[in-house]
Amino acid sequence: MDTVTTAYGPLPVAGRPDRHPGGGVRAMYLAGPAALETAVGRLVPQYTIGDTRRMHQPPLTFHENGRVRSLPLESRTVVETPAGRLPAELVTFHDNGAVARVFPLNGKLSGYWTEADEARLAEVLRLETPMGPIAGKFVAVAFGPGGELRSLTLWPGEEVAVKTPVGNAPVRLGLSFHPGGALRSVEPARPLETPTPLGPIWAFDPDAVGISGDENSLSFAPSGDVTRIATVRTSVSARLPDGTRLELAPAVRDSLCGDGDREITPLVLEIGPDTVTARHGSLGRPRAVLARAGTAFTTRPFVSAFAVPLAPKQCSM
Repeated sequence: MDTVTTAYGPLPVAGRPDRHPGGGVRAMYLAGPAALETAVGRLVPQYTIGDTRRMHQPPLTFHENGRVRSLPLESRTVVETPAGRLPAELVTFHDNGAVARVFPLNGKLSGYWTEADEARLAEVLRLETPMGPIAGKFVAVAFGPGGELRSLTLWPGEEVAVKTPVGNAPVRLGLSFHPGGALRSVEPARPLETPTPLGPIWAFDPDAVGISGDENSLSFAPSGDVTRIATVRTSVSARLPDGTRLELAPAVRDSLCGDGDREITPLVLEIGPDTVTARHGSLGRPRAVLARAGTAFTTRPFVSAFAVPLAPKQCSM
């Protein structure tokens, strides 16, 4: 059996490993059992192909400095993390060796194994966070290079109750933390009335996608001030220093399904110390960048929103 020398000792390799420009191993498939000593314990990388759920073998990958980067596990293993003991099928690491993300499940989605099948295997986990214990079903738990808890990604349909700087809120998809432990962002599960420097705004983004809990539509500074908010229920009126009035509101568009229905794109406001930036959707181009000094802001309900469903429309095939 061929072996490859790594920072973790010789590892049995299947085929030719992919290498970084400097010659170090970038990715490889294991041909047999091996164990790697990591920051979260001794882990055995996946080297076999299992049933329908795990019908492929993900590669073991490394950073350029030789430390392991992504480590799919041969079997579900409980690992020790700064947030407590977590079951894991995939663990990723920062280049300093610290744990980056823990995935309790890592099944391969296909025509034979769906997201719903995978979700049924998810169990409620209790995590220690800077704001106290949080229990829920998590797709991934992320940590910073210094070991601090960075974010929690929730399974679709899962909600947890979170104490935020603007009050208790039901949260879906994810939440994240600043390095010092303060709450950085949440994804409200339902419209949440939120006090902001512009006035009260109902925070909610029906288009939010829970790829990870790192970035969410309602964000806070370490002080607790709102720095970013998405809304489909509130419009903002800005009276500029020269007396000009600018109206900022969510956008209502024809449904992408092409069936004559209407959809709403949230108004996203980024509130900085000196400016307010408005855009439609989280990736939209800025519609306006306004100086806070000398500008008077008022908010009011966006009436058009009440004629459009909050939930994203599912196009039929």
